[in-house]
Amino acid sequence: MKLLLVPASLAVIYLLAWAVSSDRRGIRYRPLLVMLLTQVVLAFLLLNTTAGAWLIGGFAAGFEALLGFAGEGIEFVFGGMVNEGAFSFFVAVLLPIVFISALIGILQYIGVLPLLMRGIGWVLSWFNGMGRLESYNGIASLVLGQSEVFISLKKQLGRLPRQRLYTLCASAMSTVSMSIVGAYMQMIEPRYVVTALALNLFGGFMIASIINPYRVSADEDLLEVENPRNQAFFEMLGEYILDGFKVAVIVAAMLIGYVALIAMINGLCESLVGVDFQTLIGYLFAPLAMLIGIPPAESVAGGSLIATKLLSNEFVAMLQLGQYPELGPRTIGIISVFLVSFANFSSIGIIVGAIKALNDPQGTEVARFGLKLLYGATLVSLLSGTIASLFL
Repeated sequence: MKLLLVPASLAVIYLLAWAVSSDRRGIRYRPLLVMLLTQVVLAFLLLNTTAGAWLIGGFAAGFEALLGFAGEGIEFVFGGMVNEGAFSFFVAVLLPIVFISALIGILQYIGVLPLLMRGIGWVLSWFNGMGRLESYNGIASLVLGQSEVFISLKKQLGRLPRQRLYTLCASAMSTVSMSIVGAYMQMIEPRYVVTALALNLFGGFMIASIINPYRVSADEDLLEVENPRNQAFFEMLGEYILDGFKVAVIVAAMLIGYVALIAMINGLCESLVGVDFQTLIGYLFAPLAMLIGIPPAESVAGGSLIATKLLSNEFVAMLQLGQYPELGPRTIGIISVFLVSFANFSSIGIIVGAIKALNDPQGTEVARFGLKLLYGATLVSLLSGTIASLFL
């Protein structure tokens, strides 16, 4: 049955992207086919093979070790503030972001990450049919995050046409930064996190090349990355540590606000119509849940989680995933893959603000296509969930 449903779902997702394409005749189908086959192979390897299980186990063990090191610093500062045996989401899940951010800064400074990102980006250029800048940005967004990545490209930011700017922003919104991957792994299964990271990378290029097709000439295919050694080492390290702490505090603040607002709206809806708000929006988004392979009996709960992620953020939806005992393992897997991205309304403001701080006119340009950007990034998440459903 899956072999019939998945192609139909893919056709619908591609059609939704084609419907808003800026140049339908300019779409190149060979790179799309290559990237689709790459996604299918990656999903199979990561979800259905011993080698994939070993790779994910190693990845998860690495992050578990890093979280252990982070715990040493957290215990030194916050030890005793949490009752013994109690769980604090901020302390256990968010504060390790500070250490991971510092580690990324060190690897960036000594040149390891720039070398890896350039090399992998060069290989990706063959798959996606795009320029080196777009390929580098896809990898850099995965490592640095959706706002920090533009700092590394600020030399070129002012010279980019609208089409290329859209692709860069779409990659940034479709992926997640390595600094918060450890936090995700504490809320959902690591194999779904790793699978989503791989699928979203190619999915972002695919959807962008349908919505916004263009060709990059040889003289335009330049890559100028900001040199991280322009700062002193400890100045850089201090900035990355503070940036990591800012991310942790911002996520905590957003969770407090969104969870409280959702609780209030749920209470109001229950008192007025006898059904909570998340169930109501679940019915509205149930067709999207069924589109990515969730059974009809679980589609309302799945639709509720999809809507929660889009309207608030992925953290809120991940925290609420365990509140739906009716969801089966297959649905949990599909939804988990869908949730691993920055595709939500607040990300529009984050990306616009980051670019505007570096280049005001380009920030204004991004604001103009902000909703189209979210539309495309959401299709990427739907695409990843659909591909994953083939092997769950």
